[in-house]
Amino acid sequence: MTDLPRTPAQIEAYVLNVEGTIDFLLEFGGAELTLSCNPRADSRVAKAVGLDLPRALGAHAGHLPRPVPLTKPWIAQVLRAPSLPVAEIARRPHVSDVAVRGYLRRNLYGKRRAPDPRQYSLL
Repeated sequence: MTDLPRTPAQIEAYVLNVEGTIDFLLEFGGAELTLSCNPRADSRVAKAVGLDLPRALGAHAGHLPRPVPLTKPWIAQVLRAPSLPVAEIARRPHVSDVAVRGYLRRNLYGKRRAPDPRQYSLL
């Protein structure tokens, strides 16, 4: 995936590889999660994303927010980078296509993008 959006500060520590991070956030986002430096291979986290990400996160688990952040706008923008259709993006985080269009219309900080200079003003 090229030309990815900037990673929000609350999930920078979670990003080891983008696909693994997206899978991790979709599986555990919003829930409290205790991470260990030596996760068991049969743990739910290891089964979902492998052992590399839980080991990396366990190394600095004391500095991570207690509940895993929900970052659906960032996930939608990352999935849009390879030009996936809006309907397919909406299926991954289980949101509506309207929500995905809103995420893509706004930048990660909730501000609208600059208006298109080709668009006529209504006023």
